[in-house]
This record gives sequence, structure tokens and C-alpha cells, in this order.
Amino acid sequence: MEERIKHLFRLYMDNKCSRKEYEEFFAYIRQSEHDETIRELVKAAYAQAGDTSYIDEMGNLVLLPPKRRRRVMMMPAIAAAIVVLAAAAWFMQAPALTRKITERSEYKYLVLPDSTKVWLNAASTLEFPTDFDKDKREVRLSGEAYFDVQHAENAPFIIHTGKVSTTVLGTAFNIKAYPGQENIIVSVSHGKVRVNYGGDKKPTLLTQGQQVKVNEITESAITKKAALVETAPWKDGSLAYDGETMAEIVADLERVYNVAIRIDNKAISVINISTSFRRDIGIKEALHILCKLTDSQLLATEGVYVIK
Repeated sequence: MEERIKHLFRLYMDNKCSRKEYEEFFAYIRQSEHDETIRELVKAAYAQAGDTSYIDEMGNLVLLPPKRRRRVMMMPAIAAAIVVLAAAAWFMQAPALTRKITERSEYKYLVLPDSTKVWLNAASTLEFPTDFDKDKREVRLSGEAYFDVQHAENAPFIIHTGKVSTTVLGTAFNIKAYPGQENIIVSVSHGKVRVNYGGDKKPTLLTQGQQVKVNEITESAITKKAALVETAPWKDGSLAYDGETMAEIVADLERVYNVAIRIDNKAISVINISTSFRRDIGIKEALHILCKLTDSQLLATEGVYVIK
């Protein structure tokens, strides 16, 4: 484990971390058992810059007065080390976080510290503190989850998904925000939520039966009445899609059934589809339905389903 952390630290210093490696590295920082290893790595990096700064016994960064600093520009690697240490210090002081993860074709039901109920869909991650603050309750979601939020008048519940944050006091709604997904989709079952996206954009307010699709790249949003009767049919064993592209649906089926699917015809991948079926019909039947709707052909070769 220590060698892995050292490897990730070197990648970070050289600005060569992939997004996945970056998240892995900071996950180690959040785990207190690795504090000493990370502190030693940063100390070694600081040593290259002489006496510009040091780390005290509490793990805090101390910058020396200007007259004692060397009149040299800090190397980029040392600047990076400062960022790492600052982040590490923040994580060490921050409340302990609980992380719940589902693998492909796996689903979980959770009850958070405030009694909020959460249904976590396949291939998803939810992070939340072991104890919420008195004035707000914040969680982070990657993937899809249905929330039934416990009402708390003076403590709004905030879900962070990339650049989008969804705020509620007490309501039930679904959020779909998988990495690589074009839109983040928020659908309200009952109650009211406020969806924030883009620094200067006016928040979108949603009430029962409404849905918003937020494009993080263009920072645009489309609000409409949800066509689906059930906000989160997936938690009851159904798969339902309302105007989603073939590519998005295929990505969903890969997570649900833990299979590999390839679309050979790009024209097919952008077709918008509205359909629904039970999850227990199996992947082959589900793909046959999609192929009929898109006038395409399904093949299976070397463990991969191919649509062409």
C-alpha cells in the first residue's frame, strides 16, 4: 500500500495523475492510517526547497518569514507539495466520511445519520459524514440514487454531483449523475428541490412530477414534466427511459447487468428512445427490444454484445 501511495504522489507531483488516480490518492489522504506516509513524502519534497517552510508536529504547514526564505523561485514540484499538504491538513481536520459503493448489478439501501433513506443504484458512490452539521447536511454522489430526505427546517440537505448541487429541506427525488453521462438528471417524486448549476445561473426550482436535465459542459438546463409515473422505477425492478439516447441506455444496461456492449453504428447511438421493461427479463431480451426500436441487429461475440 505504501508503494502505491508513493507512486501516486510522484504522478501528482509531475502533474500526470488521471482523474481516477487523483481520486484514489486523495482517498488515501482521507484515511488516517496513511498520515505518516504522506507526511514523510511531503517533508522530502520540501527538503528540495531548503528552508522555505517546514511541517510542525501537528502536520501543519509553516511558512518562514520572508527574511529567512531563500530568494529563489520554488520548483513546480514543491508548489504542488504545498497544495497536497494543504489538502491533507483539511482532510485530517474534516469530519470523518463514510463511503458507500455499489458494484455493477449491485444495489443498496442506506439510512443516513439524520434518518434520510437512500436507495443507491448500480456502479454508484455516496459519501457522507458520520455526523451531519447542525446547520446543513451535505453528501456527494457519483452515479444514481433515490433520496427520501428527513425534514429538518434549519438544516438543508445538499447533494453535490459534479458542478451541480441539489438542495432540499424534506422531499423525495432521484438523481442520475454517472461519470461520462451527458446530462445530470434530477426528478422529483414529492416536495420541492432547488438545483444549482453554473456560477451565474439562476437556480431551477422543481416540484412534484418535474424533472430537470443539466448539461455540465454547456451549463444549460431543460425543465419538463416527467413522463414517467414512477420517479425511480429502477429501485422497484423496472428500467424506464424517457427520451434518452441509445448510447446512454446501453451504458445503463452495462451497469445493471454487468456486461460489455458495443454500438458499431454511430448513427444508432444518438437515437432518442422512450421505453421500459422489467430488469428480470435479462440482458438479451432487453437488447432485442432496443434493436427492434432502432431497426438494428444484435450479435454476441467473445463475451461482448454488438449492436450494428
